Amino acid sequence: MSIKKSGSSSVIQAQKLVDQLRMEASMERVKISLTAADLVQYCQEHRRSDPLLTGIAASANPFKDKKTCVLL
Repeated sequence: MSIKKSGSSSVIQAQKLVDQLRMEASMERVKISLTAADLVQYCQEHRRSDPLLTGIAASANPFKDKKTCVLL
């Protein structure tokens, strides 16, 4: 019985894989060139508010050390 059980288990797994691949194959794809152009445009429009480009003010930085480290 264990052979039949493991055999049906692999069939179920294979069926799930086939269903997943069919679903992925039927999805509508977006051309990469269009997506890249949209991404560049978005980055250019929002560059003034990007903290990686403009930095964070020391007074607004919650991760700034409160005290300096002093070694004796």
